[in-house]
Amino acid sequence: MHDRQGATTTMNTRIISVLLLTSSSLMLGLPILPAQAQTAPTQAAGSAPELADGAPDRHIVLPGDTLWGIASKFLKQPYRWPEIWRLNQEQIRNPQRIYPGQVVILDRKGDQPQLKIADAIATAATAATVKAGPQVYSDSNKREIPSIPQQAIEPFLSEPLVVESGQLDSTPRIVATQEDRVYIGKGDLAYVTGVKDQAKLWQIYRPGKALIDPETKETLGYEAFYLGSASVVREGEPTTFEILTSRREIGRGDHLLPAPRLDVISYVPHAPDKAFKGRIVSVYGGVGQAGRDSIVTLSRGKRDGLEVGHVLSVSRAGAEVSDRYQGKKAIYRLPDERYGLLFVFRVFERISYALVMNVTRTVEIGDVVAAP
Repeated sequence: MHDRQGATTTMNTRIISVLLLTSSSLMLGLPILPAQAQTAPTQAAGSAPELADGAPDRHIVLPGDTLWGIASKFLKQPYRWPEIWRLNQEQIRNPQRIYPGQVVILDRKGDQPQLKIADAIATAATAATVKAGPQVYSDSNKREIPSIPQQAIEPFLSEPLVVESGQLDSTPRIVATQEDRVYIGKGDLAYVTGVKDQAKLWQIYRPGKALIDPETKETLGYEAFYLGSASVVREGEPTTFEILTSRREIGRGDHLLPAPRLDVISYVPHAPDKAFKGRIVSVYGGVGQAGRDSIVTLSRGKRDGLEVGHVLSVSRAGAEVSDRYQGKKAIYRLPDERYGLLFVFRVFERISYALVMNVTRTVEIGDVVAAP
């Protein structure tokens, strides 16, 4: 009887706590998490994100800032930013736009710190008092800041491409070149068959190397090699194209695809919501090692739950060692050694591209990636 009463009292207490938490969120103007009623007690019991050493009380957003960079100013683990910004899953994928001139405030009150954007009055007050500090820019600059350095990944948003075997076979193809040259470049003409799209700007590709999963040895796809860009100058069959840019020599048999639209990567850095492991398949540029701001290809993609904005840990796989003691031989697998973080910025079905963010050693093909 006493146990039943105790259980009832505990349940009522939890319900009241959730109601109070929800009411407080409404009064403070905070978003209510979709599963707040189920997760609030667990969140309260978990460890709060650790503030970075010397975390400021406020930060004026400047041109050139990134969401990752701002998160690093406030937190030791930048990917836990959504927890102190109080973002739900939809807001993580489509975050509130943050622009140069806005002021990010760190509210240290309560059990867990919280980040906020200062209102217009606070921003004006900051502009009036911070005379020797950075200039506060006008809100007329409506170019939101990206998640990570856009210049580091911009070519990879449109140029490298992962395709299935034979996927390029049905795309427009160069069948002849100006004056029947073996290779052509900028300013030359190419004659292309199979053009059905009305796109103005096209990109030229050549089938590249196979991307092999280091664990299963399965072919995950093929990396199409970017050669340059072109535009239509005369319609017909074949269609006449002018080569606008050329990274490599272009010739017969190369394929064309419409150039994709470039979008600012503004997803909030966040950890995957489920555990998984993958491997680094390749380092862009054909080298075997990479450092900070390098691009790596991962053996996991959409089908594995990866999405743009995911932050992954990168580790060196533990070696297998043998030990003989007192006439007996034992084999041990050493633990993986974590040494950095990656930011996923482009995702295909079975492959993803990631930017190397913070590492303490060189990144190598075959290294392990996982939810941090």
